[in-house]
Amino acid sequence: MILPGSVVQRVALVVGAGPFQEDVLPALQDLHGRADRVRIVFLEASTDVLVRRYEATRRRHPLAVDCTLAEAIEAERALMQSVKAHADVVVDTSNLNVHQLGERVRSLFSDVADETMQITITSFGFKHGIPLDADMVLDCRFLPNPHWVDELQPLTGSDAEIVDYLAAQELTGPFLDRCESLLTMQLPAFEAEGKSYLSIAFGCTGGRHRSVAVAEAIAERLAGHGYRARLVHRDIGR
Repeated sequence: MILPGSVVQRVALVVGAGPFQEDVLPALQDLHGRADRVRIVFLEASTDVLVRRYEATRRRHPLAVDCTLAEAIEAERALMQSVKAHADVVVDTSNLNVHQLGERVRSLFSDVADETMQITITSFGFKHGIPLDADMVLDCRFLPNPHWVDELQPLTGSDAEIVDYLAAQELTGPFLDRCESLLTMQLPAFEAEGKSYLSIAFGCTGGRHRSVAVAEAIAERLAGHGYRARLVHRDIGR
């Protein structure tokens, strides 16, 4: 508890699977009753990424007693499911370095995030895996792929040539219109339910062309409705 007159404005508590696992949720519920605002951020990553991280640091997993490292990670994942279910936001760190993760955390706890629901729009490539932290995933692979056009292949969905190419396709306009209609219907309802964070992901095959262009177009359309979205192009450099 922060004492009156304290200069401390924010406190972070890090919790993982351990001997006091059953006490985590009751403690969080108690905090909700004592503090003005408590937010739960759940960090996760794919099992293969976590295995590589443990091997790189040579740290022993606390649950890896009579099982393999991968089995210990899956056991921990199962133990933490109840905490994840109560999280305000889930962050997939599989493709983030420490600097990118720091930026993500700072953006989550900025002053702007305290005022309105924070929206993140992510573009990604299905061949690199679906973002684990996405609330909504929309597939752009039905659109013609600029990758197969020689002069467009080196470009990305942020380039005007790709935007123009997709705009000329028959299904692009109707798809963007329907996405805009769906989101502008849902966003006020999410806010009314008290949702603090919303993660929307658009995927194509590699995450360089279609998903990037669509994500940027949707962010621009939402801005026209008064919603400011943070854009993340996860796989654009691959």
